[in-house]
Amino acid sequence: MMKFLFLCNKSPWPAHEGGPIAMNSIIQGLLNAGHQVKILAVNSDKYKVKQKDIPTEYQNKTGIELIHINLSVNPLHAFLNLFTNTSYHVQRFISKQFDEHLTHILQHETFDVVQFETVFMAPYISTVQKYSKAKLILRAHNIEHLIWERLAASEANPLKKWYLQHLSRTLKEYELQILDKFDGIAAITPADAGFFKKNTSKPTIDIPFGIDSAKYKPCNLIGDFPSLFHLGSMNWIPNEEGIKWFLEKVWPIVNERHPTLKLYLAGRFMPEWLLKIQRRNVEVVGEVDDAQQFICSKSIAIVPLLSGSGIRIKIIEAMALGKAVVSTSIGAEGISVKSGTDLLLADDPIDFASAIDSLVNNQKLTSELGANARLRIEENYDNRKIIRKYCDWLGKV
Repeated sequence: MMKFLFLCNKSPWPAHEGGPIAMNSIIQGLLNAGHQVKILAVNSDKYKVKQKDIPTEYQNKTGIELIHINLSVNPLHAFLNLFTNTSYHVQRFISKQFDEHLTHILQHETFDVVQFETVFMAPYISTVQKYSKAKLILRAHNIEHLIWERLAASEANPLKKWYLQHLSRTLKEYELQILDKFDGIAAITPADAGFFKKNTSKPTIDIPFGIDSAKYKPCNLIGDFPSLFHLGSMNWIPNEEGIKWFLEKVWPIVNERHPTLKLYLAGRFMPEWLLKIQRRNVEVVGEVDDAQQFICSKSIAIVPLLSGSGIRIKIIEAMALGKAVVSTSIGAEGISVKSGTDLLLADDPIDFASAIDSLVNNQKLTSELGANARLRIEENYDNRKIIRKYCDWLGKV
């Protein structure tokens, strides 16, 4: 059995959005397999968790500690960063208090593996190397600079485009130069693993987001049919960008063809423009208490992502619950699926609307697609299998 220290860019608890869900999945998997886990996580105003709200059992199992870092964008610092070659994204995560607390932990405990959750925790690698002989593993949730490259490519405003290009360039330089300092890279998709293998000789593996199938009871025959839904945290720029595209380009076509069809938008951190939106048959639900219950109450999931990297956890969850999914190719990137069998892929507004048509007009097809999706998840994303694969790999690193 191994002892892990997780350095997290946000608290894995509560597991209410992509990053924490992915972190918590691997943490729970390791605990269930008999390994020991300690968590040191960043707490910020953007994603704030009160230590007292974390369940006692979770605290006892993980020894979770939260250190506040101000991740708010400082206009002066952001401006001055333009004259440097350092990544402003990474720079914001550097904290003397976090470093001192990490040092204290490493001086009093011994670990077999220190797992850095996202490249944003990489500034602390020198501290870990100084006080620990543990294996250093980068858990890459995305190829971070790709998100910003894609955002820059789709930006029409020349000044904003230039700034986004600066952010993506400096982040890419940091991401590439830090890889060789780790003992291994655990990417979340085969595509991401391929990128890392091209840019480092360090051992690399793809370890996807895994689920406990027993906790996801299929509900493909349940739910308001037809209905569309999107579930995702709106403080992640690609989610907001995708919904804006869907509402502007796709929804008018769908709404004209199906005047009574409803679209439900759920998730944390809904932006002001979305809360005020006046679109026929569009209901902004906001944060939901029970994601599974919400998903099961609807019938067709939409994932209209135009940028981003990594894996779309909400697709995995919707598929695990037996729901039909319509996604862009980028939205389904990294997920082992076949379009037309496990979900439907479409990349332009007319095709996306037509894919929705084919499901709205055929409840049997919607149910069959959902049933196939569930089988695919059971085959490829069972957490016990994933954890075994990961631990076997760690033994060879």
